[in-house]
Amino acid sequence: MTKNRGLVTLVGFLLAGTGFLALVLSLVGLQLSFLTWIDAPGRLFGFVARLAMILVGIVIIFLAQTNFKGEE
Repeated sequence: MTKNRGLVTLVGFLLAGTGFLALVLSLVGLQLSFLTWIDAPGRLFGFVARLAMILVGIVIIFLAQTNFKGEE
């Protein structure tokens, strides 16, 4: 995983950033065009999905930056 640490961190930041941007925009009544399908089941599902995007992105960033071998 050490080779792809930067790429995985970038994916985590993109996911968390997109989720945060989508959440803020939905609060003012706007949507990102490629995320319009999230609100199809309902507004509550869309809100929870955006929160999940943010949390999963943060978890990916944390796991990418964690050294699982411990102190050496």
